[in-house]
Amino acid sequence: MTRTAAQLEEAGVPFVEATVVRCAAPTSARPGDRAIVLGDGTIDGFVGGSCADATVRLQALRALETGEPVLLRILPGAQDGPSAEPGSVVVANPCLSGGALELFLEPRLPAPRVAIAGRSPVAEALADLCPPLGLRPRLGERARPGDFAAVVASLGHGDEDALRAALEAGCEYVGLVASRRRGAAVLAALRDEGAGAAALERVRTPAGLAIGARTHAEIALAILAEIVAARRAAPAPGPLLAVTPVRPAAPAATPAAAREAVDPVCGMTVAVGPHTPTDGEHAFCCEGCREAWRARAR
Repeated sequence: MTRTAAQLEEAGVPFVEATVVRCAAPTSARPGDRAIVLGDGTIDGFVGGSCADATVRLQALRALETGEPVLLRILPGAQDGPSAEPGSVVVANPCLSGGALELFLEPRLPAPRVAIAGRSPVAEALADLCPPLGLRPRLGERARPGDFAAVVASLGHGDEDALRAALEAGCEYVGLVASRRRGAAVLAALRDEGAGAAALERVRTPAGLAIGARTHAEIALAILAEIVAARRAAPAPGPLLAVTPVRPAAPAATPAAAREAVDPVCGMTVAVGPHTPTDGEHAFCCEGCREAWRARAR
């Protein structure tokens, strides 16, 4: 399971790690049992069987949307909803066997990528400071779709091409490390090549907050402070260049909210996905409920 989680993180795939922390008989799960829940509802691992899987799937996808961890308590005879304890949710267990489970659901979202064009001292300082801030640097590379930020720190070597790539990739933050005079010349060259005013207004040059930075590390710090501010702010608008770039979905993006439905047999709320039993009209928590519904219809 640890290896799978590491592979998913390296590939930039968001997922939720579910760990059983407490259980009461009768249940087939044991404390320490773990599973990984992907954005399509796929569950890899074991955390308690079909009824538990349906609840874990639903709550894990909700956690993936919010990015917040949650303690999930599946209890017989309980009422669904938030518990009195912050950060925990209670879900009724409709299974006739009873039993109780508590699981910790931890969303694992990929670190936002920062493309750093160039290998100047400022570029290298940026790459060194990114990881402690939860950012994933790509040193010496131009931006590509899915990168959150792009910083051009190439000492004037190919600045225009690197900035154009960043704008076409739709990065939320685009910065150019240059003097005001050099920065203005680069923007003028992009304007002559057909870049729109809205795009050029989003290029931050000189990049970084005005903190009086002088050393390479201080300049990198100022830039990263600006990136953090952009990360915490509302999402920026869509395509920026006069031409409409192709912007494929990035693997690091959080999956869209799953459609939810109520099982007509047991009353459980389920996330509807490729692994959810359905009859074309209704969704069920497990095959047993689907068969029970079919039996009623006969």
